Parts: sequence; C-alpha cells; structure tokens
Amino acid sequence: MTTSIDPQAATAAEFMRLADIVEPLSADGWETPSLCAGWRIREVVAHMTMAARYQPAEFVAELQECKGDFTALSNRVAERDGALPTETLVGNLRDETMHGWTPPGSDALGALNHVVIHGLDITTPLGIERPADAAVLAVLEQLTEGGVHRYFGTDLEGIRLEATDADWTFGSGTRTAGTASELVLWLTGRQLPADRIAS
Repeated sequence: MTTSIDPQAATAAEFMRLADIVEPLSADGWETPSLCAGWRIREVVAHMTMAARYQPAEFVAELQECKGDFTALSNRVAERDGALPTETLVGNLRDETMHGWTPPGSDALGALNHVVIHGLDITTPLGIERPADAAVLAVLEQLTEGGVHRYFGTDLEGIRLEATDADWTFGSGTRTAGTASELVLWLTGRQLPADRIAS
C-alpha cells in the first residue's frame, strides 16, 4: 500500500491539530509525562517547535556548544524552553515557520514523521485515540518501506506487521498487530502497555 499525501500540507495540519489539542489543557495537563523518557508534554512541544524560536545561526551555535551532540542540545532546549508560558508554546505550534519547516538534512516527509510521532508522544498519555488517517499511514510507510525504523534500532526481520484499524500490512513472519498509531509507537521504540500490541 502506498499512501498519496502532500507532506508539507499534512505537516502544517498536524501542527495546527496538536495546537488545538494542547491549548485547552489545564496546568496539570501540561505536566503529564509524555512517551519521551523524562519529558512532560511541555518539553515535547518545546522540542518540536525549536525552529519557531531560533534562527539557523543560533541553532548551529548552540549545537557547537553541545559539541555536535544533537541529543544533548535537544535535552537542553526542551528543559529550558519547556518552562515558557503555554500560550507561547501553543503559538509556536501555530507559527507558519513550523508549517514549512524540514528537519536538518531531511525533507518534508521527515517533518511529517517528526510531528506525527511526537504528536502521539503527547496524545497517547492523554488518552486521545488517533485514527488511521493518511498522515499516520504515510509515517508507517516511511518507518517500514522507507527504512526509518532502523534509526530507532527496531529489527523487522521475520515480522509481519498488521494494522487492526486499517488495510495495512508489512513484511512476513511472526504477526505483530496493533492500531496504526500503536505500530508507529512500537516501531519508534516507545514503551506501551503489554496489551496494546498483539502477536
């Protein structure tokens, strides 16, 4: 199955959708632990929207301070900017800069992967179900056919993935099944309750 989608338009829609979800959260809601280890929802939003607050030269300078370690930079910015007012973070999600943004060294599909995966990091702990729409299926295809799963250390040898809420499968071998969103999270190494993925 190949999903046809305009990744840049889908990315913009995903940022706007996420802004609509997090804007009405209570103060306690923003403190909810995300699926990103050590980050609350506010840190994930801060991480996702770095480009709305930093010019490329500022980003490069801070990356150099972190000796080129992007993980260290991400943690530093998430901790620092996660303390920003929630109104600022929501505004960053709606900022047009993010809607045309692509990750360094990547492309529009990489941007879509970024916003969908981190969006699930936020919405899953909030108990918000994500339908198996075109954006989620496009990310699944990038993670499997596109080989992006290797970045997360996931081995798909001898595994057949099946989405339980869409006509989507990948590979052959031992069955691993879940909703499209759950498979995205599984492929990216997120910790899910044992009953969320069936085999």
